[in-house]
This record gives sequence, C-alpha cells and structure tokens, in this order.
Amino acid sequence: MKDSRFFILGLAVLGAAAAGAASAAEWTPSKPVRFIVGFPPGGATDLIARMMQPKMAAGLGRQVIVENRAGANGVIGTEAIARADPDGHTIGMVHIGSLVISPVIQKVPYDVHKDLVPLGQIVSLQNIVLVHPTLPAKTTKDYLALARGKPGLMLYGTSGTGSPGHLAGVLLESMTGVKLTHVPYKGGGPLITDLIAGHIQSSLSVISTGLPHVRSGKVRAVAVTGAKRAEAAPEIPTVGETVKGYAAVNWYGMMAPAGTPAPVVDRLHREIVAAVQAPDVVKALKDRGIEAAPSTPAEFARFIQAEQKKWTPIIKKSNIKEE
Repeated sequence: MKDSRFFILGLAVLGAAAAGAASAAEWTPSKPVRFIVGFPPGGATDLIARMMQPKMAAGLGRQVIVENRAGANGVIGTEAIARADPDGHTIGMVHIGSLVISPVIQKVPYDVHKDLVPLGQIVSLQNIVLVHPTLPAKTTKDYLALARGKPGLMLYGTSGTGSPGHLAGVLLESMTGVKLTHVPYKGGGPLITDLIAGHIQSSLSVISTGLPHVRSGKVRAVAVTGAKRAEAAPEIPTVGETVKGYAAVNWYGMMAPAGTPAPVVDRLHREIVAAVQAPDVVKALKDRGIEAAPSTPAEFARFIQAEQKKWTPIIKKSNIKEE
C-alpha cells in the first residue's frame, strides 16, 4: 500500500511537471507583436513580411504589426530588433546585408551572435539584372560590352551599400574586369521606381521586386544571378551562362532579441514556419521567384556563420566602403 501511494504521488509529480513544461512551451503573446522590416514598403522584405503577417496573427492569436525601419541596408531595422525587450513581442526580418556584409564594411551597433537570437531562415531568392527599355542591352554579353565601352559610366542601383545586389555587382566586376558605378538606394521600392522612370540605367534587384515590372514591360530583364534559372521565369538566362562560375544568391531569415526565452523562441519559430509554408504563401512566393526555405533556429545560426566565412574575404578584397 505504501509503495502504491508513492507510485501515485510520483505520477502526480510527473504530471505536474509535464503540465508545467507544456504550459511553458505554449507561450502566447500578451500584446501585439512588432514585425520589424529594415526596408521601406515596396521591396522584397516588406512584401514577404506582409504575406506572413496575417498567418502569424492567426496562429498567435494576437495582432502582428509590420513596422518599416528603413535605412543603412537593414542595419537600422536589425538594431531595433537587437535593442527591443526580449519578451517575444518584437521580431524582425534580417538578410545577408545586415548580418554578413554590413558588419564587415562598417561599424554596426549590434553583435550578430551576441545581441540577436535566430528564429530560422525563411526564404532564398535570386537577384535579377534589370535595365531601362531604352538601354540597348538584352543579354549579359550586351550589358558587359556597354560597360566596357564606357568604363564607370554604367550605373547600377541596389537597395543599399553592402546589399546583396551590391555584392552581386562587385562579384560581376571582379570576375569580368568591367567597371560599373554603384548607386545605393534606401530600399528596393524606391530603386525600381527610379528605374521605371529612367532616372537610372540598370539595377541589381531581388527577383520578387523586379519580376512584376518585367512582365508588365516597364523594365527589361537581362539575367538572374543564381546558379540556375528561376522557376518563375525560366526564359531569363543566368549571368553564369555567360560568365562561367558566377552565382550570387540572397536569403532572408527571422531574428528576435538575445535573451528571448527558449519556449518563446520555439513558439515563434513554429508560427513563422507555418506562415511561410502556407500553400497560398508558397504559391505567391513561387510566382515571384522566391523559394520558401524554412530552417530551425540552430540551422540558421550555423548557416549565418558559413555565409560569413564564405563572403568576408571577398568583401574585404573588393574594398566595399560605406557610402
């Protein structure tokens, strides 16, 4: 009988512990969640965030508010994430620019590995070389020939100094010997507006921003920058088909402030994955040339370290400077 009582007591203790663990794992926000985007409306980061927003709000049972904190190639937005209270009510989108490129070319107000906690990668996407229709370049070969004919006079815009587009441009210069002139913007939205208006000759934009305007005939696509053609636009060749070995791919992920409790990270990660894997979101992304590529927080942390190791020597050798 005594043993039976101890057994029942043990079960009760284990049950209480399990209930406590389940309760901790099922953290729910107590107020609206801020979803920080480090770029202005109209660009790829903003587009993806607004696709995910209603899904996350439904999953979390709280309002999710997209907050555009544009500037410095995503650094301002990433700092806002790092400086927020680590209570789960502030999350944000990050990319290769603010995590890998900018920390090499300038002093950023956060430590990527100490001030932020990964929630997971969400997507990968290509850049696309675009030109205004008046520019007589229909292929990568044409584009490079024009650049060689007037060294430094071929302007290409990107979403900012140290952005993925900027890095793709620097890589193109280093592999071909052409001289291009970089024009940084505060985001992909303002850049595409200027390209359509003819205020700039060409751009290296993320494919999701540029493709709708290619289809409408407002701009011309020269090439995409990935190792293979984009599924959404297989008719557009890669730069690598002309410049052997060339490839520059972009990616976005989600972060929270360092110190965010593990159960909160787990819940946020789960809702982020559910949002980006929702069938209608996957289709909308795919139509724009974006691949849903969610990962675990640990996988994303390792991926960031690998990207830093890969690109840091290239960035230093190219001598990219803050503009």
